[in-house]
Amino acid sequence: MTDTDHRITELDSGVRIVTEAMPSVRSVSLGYWIGTGSRHEAEPDAGLSHLIEHLLFKGSDKYQSVEIDQIFDAMGAELNAGTGKESTSLYARVIDAHLADAFDVMSEMVWRPAFRDVDSEREVILEEIAMYEDDPQDKVFDVLGEAVFGAHPLGRAIIGRAAVVAGSPVETIRAFHAARYVPRNVVIAAAGAVDHDALVELAAARVPGAGREAAGPRAVDGRPARQVRFERKNTEQYHVCVGGLGLARDDERRFVLRVLDTIFGGTSSSRLFQEVREQRGLAYAVSSFTGQYADTGQVGLYVGTRPDNLAPALEVIARELERLRREPVSAEELSRAKENLKGRVVLSLESTGARMNRLGSHILGGVPLLTVDELISHIDAVTREDLLALAGELLAPERLSVAGIGPDADAFAAATAPLAPGAEAVAA
Repeated sequence: MTDTDHRITELDSGVRIVTEAMPSVRSVSLGYWIGTGSRHEAEPDAGLSHLIEHLLFKGSDKYQSVEIDQIFDAMGAELNAGTGKESTSLYARVIDAHLADAFDVMSEMVWRPAFRDVDSEREVILEEIAMYEDDPQDKVFDVLGEAVFGAHPLGRAIIGRAAVVAGSPVETIRAFHAARYVPRNVVIAAAGAVDHDALVELAAARVPGAGREAAGPRAVDGRPARQVRFERKNTEQYHVCVGGLGLARDDERRFVLRVLDTIFGGTSSSRLFQEVREQRGLAYAVSSFTGQYADTGQVGLYVGTRPDNLAPALEVIARELERLRREPVSAEELSRAKENLKGRVVLSLESTGARMNRLGSHILGGVPLLTVDELISHIDAVTREDLLALAGELLAPERLSVAGIGPDADAFAAATAPLAPGAEAVAA
C-alpha cells in the first residue's frame, strides 16, 4: 500500500511528476530531482555534478543570472540547490500564486543552462574546496568514505577535485549535462498548495522530448578492504570517524537501523552522547550516523576530542560498540527510541519542504512512499532481537574502518588500534 495523498504522472518523455496536496497551506515547495551525483562520475569527471549545480544559477538562453535572482526576490521566494552522492536537486518555496513563474524559471535552469561565466564560478568552487580542506570536522567524513569504499566513486568527496573543476573544458561540461539531465532521469516533485493536473500541464509545455537513457552508477563489487586512514594537520582536536558498510535504501531492515542509530548516538539521551560527553566530558561533539544508497550504505560515528582525551574517548567508544553488539538494549531504551523516531516522522511531515524532499528522493530512488501509519507500524515492529542481530552484523570489528585528522599519526594509531584490529593503515 502506498501513500494515497500523492499523485504521480509520467509524461511520454519519461519525466515523472509527483505531488502531494496540503490544503491548509498557501505555499508550495517545488523541486527538480536529477539522478546524477558524485557516484555517477568517472575519475576524470569528479566534481562535474557539483560544478553544473552551480552553473544552473548562471542563467539560461531565456534568463540572465541576475534576472533569476531578481525574479525570486520579487516573489519573496527561496531558491537553492544541492548535490549528493546519487542525485542533484534544484528546489524552491513560493506562494501558490507564483508557482507557474517559479516553474518556468527553474525549467529553463535545468534543461537549458547557457553555461555563462564558467570561469568565475570555477573560482567560487575552488574557494569552497579550500574552505572544505580547512575544516577537518567536515572533511573527516570523506576520509572515512575513502576508507570504507576504497576506489569506488562512493568514497569520493561530493565537492569534487580541484583539478577537474579548474580544468574541464566547457564542451566537457555540456556533454556531461546532456548525458545526465535527460527526462527519464528526472523527477519533478511538489508539496503544498499545488494542483497536480496544473503542474503536469506546465511540465508538458516545458520539458524537452524523450532523450537517451542516462548511464547507471557503477555497482559496489564485494567488500573493500578495511582501512585506517589518517591525515596529519595542526589541529587543536583529533577528528575521528569509525564506520563501515551499511544497508541499501530499500532494505527492509532500514527501520531497525534507524532505531539502532537513535539508541547508539542519534540523540542527546543516546549512549554515545551520555557516556562520552555528559558522564566524562571527553568531547563536545559525538554522534552516530547512517547513509543509504541504491545498493549499499554506510554506518558510522564521529567524535572530536583534544589530544589528552583521544585514547580515553576511543576506549569508551570501543566499549559501547562491544556492548551494542553483545547485550540486548533495555525495554526503556527501545521504547524511547521508537517514540523519538515516530515524533520526528510526524513533525517533519508538517513541512512542505520535507514532504517535497521525500516525494522527489523516494520516486527518483525507487523507494515506496509509505503512509505515516505504515512508517509508524514498521518502527513499532522493531524488536530487541532485531537490533542485536543488526549491530552484530554491521558493527562487527572486522567490518569497521577508521579515519582521522589531527596532529600526531603515532598517537592516533595507538588510540584507534582496538577499534579496527588488523585493518590496513593508509595515509590519507
